[in-house]
Amino acid sequence: MTEQPAALRLRNLHKSFGKKAVDGLDLAIRPGEFYALLGANGAGKTTTLRMVAGLLQPDEGEIFVDGIDARNDPIAAKRRIAWLPDEPLLYDKLTPLEYLEFVAGLWGMKAEEAGPRADALLRRLNLWEQRNQRCEGFSRGMRQKTALAGALIHAPRLLMLDEPLTGLDAGAARQVKDMLAEQTRAGVAVILTTHILEVAEKLADRIGIIAEGRLIAEGDLAHLRSLSAAQTASLEDVFLDLTGPGRHSVAGAAA
Repeated sequence: MTEQPAALRLRNLHKSFGKKAVDGLDLAIRPGEFYALLGANGAGKTTTLRMVAGLLQPDEGEIFVDGIDARNDPIAAKRRIAWLPDEPLLYDKLTPLEYLEFVAGLWGMKAEEAGPRADALLRRLNLWEQRNQRCEGFSRGMRQKTALAGALIHAPRLLMLDEPLTGLDAGAARQVKDMLAEQTRAGVAVILTTHILEVAEKLADRIGIIAEGRLIAEGDLAHLRSLSAAQTASLEDVFLDLTGPGRHSVAGAAA
């Protein structure tokens, strides 16, 4: 039986902006896996996701999405990716239905496929009653959920989210988390950055900790605890211990 390719594989990825932002990063995420990428501000998380999304070109290294070399065949790779930044771009004069129609058109989806999928996403995210309202009056949570629907409209195999829960109330955050869990059960790989460590602790199958552009630790919470002096502590305590001064070379990885 042929082994299924990784949903995302990074090899020796480098990016500098005067100084190193990403420094020889190696990473692999399996189909259907929920992966949390954690790090302090400036650690290289967003730069990494932007390179995978094709918004930045690496200085060096390889990016494979679902087995496709993203640097040699970027269009095919992008068709398998959805990218949701921390400040989602919506067109305020469009309604959610119009926005999803617009995004589906960019992906070349046929109307008979896009229409039912848009309806299902809006219903699932509790936006159906607002489907014909302009986005300009939406709350942060409604905007984030509309953007998530747009990210999912083309049924990606890799969903990347940068701080998707920041500023959301409890109800909106729960809806987003439930939707992400549903995606992984359907075989979609999810990679998420967040400063809300409780989210990573509860949802992630594996957690990667990045510091100064390098992956310094990776595994489930039990494995990360084994690398830390705080072996029975919360993810927050483990994270602070592993990223503390002089600790960046401690790391170990779990497959």
